[in-house]
Amino acid sequence: MKVLLGIGGSDGSFEALADTVTRAEEAGDAVTVAIVDREDIARTPEEIETEVRERLAETGMDPEIRHLSGHPGSRLVELAEQEQFDRLVVAGGERSPLGKINFDETLEFVLLNAETTVTLVR
Repeated sequence: MKVLLGIGGSDGSFEALADTVTRAEEAGDAVTVAIVDREDIARTPEEIETEVRERLAETGMDPEIRHLSGHPGSRLVELAEQEQFDRLVVAGGERSPLGKINFDETLEFVLLNAETTVTLVR
């Protein structure tokens, strides 16, 4: 299975990296990591890539790493569809005090517009 993992630098996105790597090792999935530039995250795309590479070095996996510019949600959806990924993995969503899940703009865009199967890691 071809898996595209979107990482924006949040703690949750690194949890999604760990989950995706574990599944890929078990299932033999081919993983591509797409680093998106998020204005609400203090880390630069280069810092995110360094951390991704450090975490991947522990596993022995060497997936392709890409940098996407522009609107993160639309770029992830576009890449997933153009290159026919089987699954798009993203992190996010927080529970409100009333128990509902709140999505940020990027996550909402991906969930509403992707024709590729989306896995949400929370």
